[in-house]
Amino acid sequence: MASVLPTHQRANGWARKPSYPKLSTFTDNPGMGIGNYIKEIGRGRDGARALTREQAGDLLGQVLDGTVTDLEIGAFCLAMRIKGETALEMAGFLDATEARLHKIPGNGRPAVVLPSYNGARKLPVLTPLLALLLAREGLSVVVHGMSTESTRVSAQDVFQELGFPAQTRIEKLAQNAVQFVPTGLLCPGLARLLEVRRVVGLRNPAHSLVKLMNPSDAPAILIGSYTHPEYAEAMAATLRLVQVRALLLRGTEGEPVADPRRTPAMDVFADGQVTRVQEAQLGSLVSLPGLPSPDAHSTAIWIQAVLNGQTPVPTPIALQVKHILELSRQVAL
Repeated sequence: MASVLPTHQRANGWARKPSYPKLSTFTDNPGMGIGNYIKEIGRGRDGARALTREQAGDLLGQVLDGTVTDLEIGAFCLAMRIKGETALEMAGFLDATEARLHKIPGNGRPAVVLPSYNGARKLPVLTPLLALLLAREGLSVVVHGMSTESTRVSAQDVFQELGFPAQTRIEKLAQNAVQFVPTGLLCPGLARLLEVRRVVGLRNPAHSLVKLMNPSDAPAILIGSYTHPEYAEAMAATLRLVQVRALLLRGTEGEPVADPRRTPAMDVFADGQVTRVQEAQLGSLVSLPGLPSPDAHSTAIWIQAVLNGQTPVPTPIALQVKHILELSRQVAL
């Protein structure tokens, strides 16, 4: 059977285990393989059983460590795609990732975290604009991400055009500045898991996971985004469970930035509680903002014009900046 991962990713020692214990003994002996986990989560939408937080953490930890085979990786991704992740499972996945992250050292101030993994297809990716507007207000901004689809323009492409290359090593948080940190620097195993999408063409838990993690060792304000209502419910449940301080909204094509054409609803999560801070804009639009074509060069020129005051900041993004600034003040107290 052909491997589900590219050849360069199969060379990381992902060897098959000869046998697997039952699930009851699995959690007593973590790290013994994921075959029985797959058996539980792979029974289809109606028959699959949810894992505990500990079991989910053990499963993903083995995946990130590269101790399982390509076939098991593919089975895990497809099983979870069909079953869907529970909040407890996502919390366990976050636990496993947290233990393996190469953390960004803090600077004594809260960081704003912008996960950027979707990129742009029809609309320009304006995550770099949001990041630079926040940095101009004195915040430390971390954008982390990688391209998982070759047909989309990534935030990294736009940052490159703006003269902000991706970091090549983990560096301390910088105040009044934006840092773009590739996922591979933070956790190579997580980057490998995200790459599976290029082969099977489907998202897997890693695509939700990266939108919920804090890559710094400082208090963080996570800007979470979703594309479909079911993901909004799942993300909200996880944010409440793990008590992350966050702003959640329906992003532009999955990016953590408000749609410049129409203001989305925005919710703030703090200490396990959620507060609606921005209602969604309803009704017909009076006018549409003049947006650039989605290619990286045109987007970068337009962003620079906004930063120079030649083009106004779209109202939805200005409102998002306002809410993030308010949230940052609460964290700093």
